[in-house]
Amino acid sequence: MRTRARLLSAALVPLVATTVLGCAPVEEESPATGTGSSSTASSSAPEATCTPQQLGTITPGTLTVGTDSPAYEPWFADNDPTNGEGFESAVAYAVAEELGYARGEVEWVTVPFNNSYAPGPKRFDFDINQISITPARAEVVDFSEPYYVASQGLIALEDSPVADATSIEDLQEFTLGAQTGTTSLTAIREQVQPSTDPLVFEDTNSAKQALLNGQVDAVVADLPTAFYITAVEIPRATIVGQFEDEANADAFGMLFEKGSTLVPCVDEALATLEQDGTLDDIEQQWLSDVVDVPVLD
Repeated sequence: MRTRARLLSAALVPLVATTVLGCAPVEEESPATGTGSSSTASSSAPEATCTPQQLGTITPGTLTVGTDSPAYEPWFADNDPTNGEGFESAVAYAVAEELGYARGEVEWVTVPFNNSYAPGPKRFDFDINQISITPARAEVVDFSEPYYVASQGLIALEDSPVADATSIEDLQEFTLGAQTGTTSLTAIREQVQPSTDPLVFEDTNSAKQALLNGQVDAVVADLPTAFYITAVEIPRATIVGQFEDEANADAFGMLFEKGSTLVPCVDEALATLEQDGTLDDIEQQWLSDVVDVPVLD
């Protein structure tokens, strides 16, 4: 069967934002502290408040965006989020432009993935780093509406026995791995439920090296990342299949400090970019257009 990770239509966004989900830690109801100096928390975001002069950003007149380092392709290019290349870099700059920020008014800061969704003050206005929207995370941080939804893909070396798997049951005797704190790891634990505990890695680079070293039989990553790994980074690897579960789709949202007044403005910007086709154009440029990946079920 197929499947192509896709952007959500505007009609689906509210549904997914409230029903998707299923992983991640933490459980704390943070007070609404706000990201910056803007004082009016608005659920409807009047258009007049969504300008650089009125947005309560950390640094007035600057939009500070967080992401991890290394910044992986195809979400970023050349480990440089400032170049506007790669899906998430391009989306971040498109949102910034929609809010009225010139390219030079966007500043990037490095935020380790696992720190991004921890409760407490943030040193960014929003973080964009394939962060899945989950109920647990949403208790302590805020999210934009999803800007992308992706399935999880299983990656193995072509000459590995796991490369012949066609079902989840076929995977249960293999040693699988994924980055810590990710929905990829959740997919292993909740969908595959292997007979041995999965190996957990600090980042994707470590997981890829473990695959090459034979420490794991296969690793799990979101599907666009899986395509990049097999096409560019480890050509002798293959995507064995994907875990397709509409009820637990991996919806990526921009992450904000709990109570940020920027959220409705960014949501408004994303809605505009989706309606005018900009998001689709960015997806076509940086992510796989049409892919056929068998579903493991």
